[in-house]
Amino acid sequence: MNTHITLEQVAAYQENGFVLHRQFLSGAELAELKAAVLEAIAGMGRNKVADGGRNLEEGEQYYDKVFTQRLNLWRISPAVRRYMLNPELGRMLCALADVPKIRVWHDQTLIKEPFGNPTAWHLDNPYWSFYSRQAISMWIALEPATTENGCMWFIPGSQKFANYQNVGIGQNLADLFKIYPRMAEIDPVCVPMQPGDCSFHNGLCAHGAGANMTRRRRIAMTCAYMPDGSTFNGQQNILPDGYFQSLKPGDVLANDDWNPIV
Repeated sequence: MNTHITLEQVAAYQENGFVLHRQFLSGAELAELKAAVLEAIAGMGRNKVADGGRNLEEGEQYYDKVFTQRLNLWRISPAVRRYMLNPELGRMLCALADVPKIRVWHDQTLIKEPFGNPTAWHLDNPYWSFYSRQAISMWIALEPATTENGCMWFIPGSQKFANYQNVGIGQNLADLFKIYPRMAEIDPVCVPMQPGDCSFHNGLCAHGAGANMTRRRRIAMTCAYMPDGSTFNGQQNILPDGYFQSLKPGDVLANDDWNPIV
């Protein structure tokens, strides 16, 4: 993995809320991770969360036709774990987010199937079980991500004024702008990627993706990370029922089995 990050990339991330990182994976690494992701999800059926997470199943709603989503593959695939929890990646994430330590929150593959629905503008962090202005996500292209098949778009600087109000990923692409009209006044940035490229974005940076207008899958692997010391906000998200029921708002999320330090 190419985990070298420049000062210019750190500055761009801090200013814009996202940064592109070319050739993150070598050809061999790309092949290994893609195969591991597809193997891991093959045995999950319609279950969305691997290895004892919250019981969520794929349905037939609009959201389920935006992408095929399977989470916490690191818990069932040693190869995925090796990539998502790599200590050198952890140092890279800490440099971008400007935090001393960081924990994995959850990974997820997001496969936009042929003719899959667009991904409405949204924020990531408000969905999760903690709030943090330093939360960060990595998005790795395992196949070409293009304007034709639904590559990522970002609203630069939106992380600076967004709060924890959010919308679901529904049919109205611009619902988020009803909460944050200022975002609609900023030109979005399109970020196509080649296989092995990745991007990093802040959990409060607005982003979305177009429809897949092609006959091929757009396969991506992503992972969200939580600054060490983050506290529970009362939302279950994908936490297992037993762990969720043991928590009260304000508790530090420091379960080394579920959210290990990277």
